[in-house]
Amino acid sequence: MSSPFFVPRAPYAEDPAKSRGRRFQEDESRTRTPFARDRDRIIHTSAFRRLKEKTQVFVAHEGDNFRTRLTHSLEVAQVARSLATALGLDSDLAETIALGHDIGHPPFGHAGEDELQACMKDFGGFDHNVQTFRVVTELERRYPDFHGLNLTWETLEGIIKHNGPVTEKLGKPSWKAISKYDAEYKLGLNTWASAEAQVAALADDIAYNNHDVDDGVEAGLFTLDELMDVPLIGPILAAVRSERPDLDLRLTRLEAVRRMIGAMVDDVMGETLKRAAATGVQSAEDVRNLDHALVAFSSDMAEDLARLRQFLHSRMYRHWRVNRTRSQARRILAEMFSLFLAEPDVLPSEWFARSQNRDEAGHARVVCDYIAGMTDRFAIEEHRKLFQLDVWN
Repeated sequence: MSSPFFVPRAPYAEDPAKSRGRRFQEDESRTRTPFARDRDRIIHTSAFRRLKEKTQVFVAHEGDNFRTRLTHSLEVAQVARSLATALGLDSDLAETIALGHDIGHPPFGHAGEDELQACMKDFGGFDHNVQTFRVVTELERRYPDFHGLNLTWETLEGIIKHNGPVTEKLGKPSWKAISKYDAEYKLGLNTWASAEAQVAALADDIAYNNHDVDDGVEAGLFTLDELMDVPLIGPILAAVRSERPDLDLRLTRLEAVRRMIGAMVDDVMGETLKRAAATGVQSAEDVRNLDHALVAFSSDMAEDLARLRQFLHSRMYRHWRVNRTRSQARRILAEMFSLFLAEPDVLPSEWFARSQNRDEAGHARVVCDYIAGMTDRFAIEEHRKLFQLDVWN
């Protein structure tokens, strides 16, 4: 008897048996597909573990219930795997790209990224997507024969261009590392990535829009009543209140978020299948060679999400409480960056060694890499140790 949940593999799905392989030759795993092996390598990295105390919106010490980069990545991976399975795609590859997509984020979320961009303005810039790529190809050092994780071509492609072609970014100083890598190991930066990578990108949108609504209400930045006039979540919230007036505020919120996730997933599935039928894609290469994304929200959903993001931007991401934390975070990183740049001998031994025999830009990049790898908590403590003698008493 066939399972009602069985979905045949789509003709345009990636096939792990036909992977383009790895930059450095390795024997295949006896127990895992190449994409599943990539997933496991990402999970076992120290960079992935550190996501547990890196900010999503709220700094880690502000509350145990709020999302961190780690819980966000896990939620993205869950949505990506489920969506890929439902579309007949390779769920291992979609999950792998989802788990790795934020591994290069610095401490303190986008405030940290903004500050490192400012600090590195004269030294080649900073971009968290590029940093993610550098983590998995260079900075993680766990294997004797190569730097990085030696991930498959398909995973690397998905990590660097899950949001689409990136050729227009290659002229930016912060993307120099990608241009250099591509010159030695071509990643097809002028095309779209696989359908699985596109699923991971949409899963990111689904996860963060929903959990930011959840966390924003939990934090008291806005109320359920204030969401009633917001597209997408408003009508869903009204339906929950109408159908289940017995629920308290917490369960009402959680039920509305659950339904919104379902609505967004259903929309992506419908729009993607519609586009697949219209374009007639029959292979993974057909997906790459389209002049638009295959996996996407419908135009109506995209419009509703834009208005939801406007609400979240004004009421959450720029709330005075969040702004205060952003300001503190930026000052912490700026002061550490300036000190490490001026006095490299206060860097830990491993990082001091890496900073030697480099020009100023190279030295700044090492400092940036050290800071970008910090957790929120470690950055706060490191700053205290560097600038407050009393912590040693």
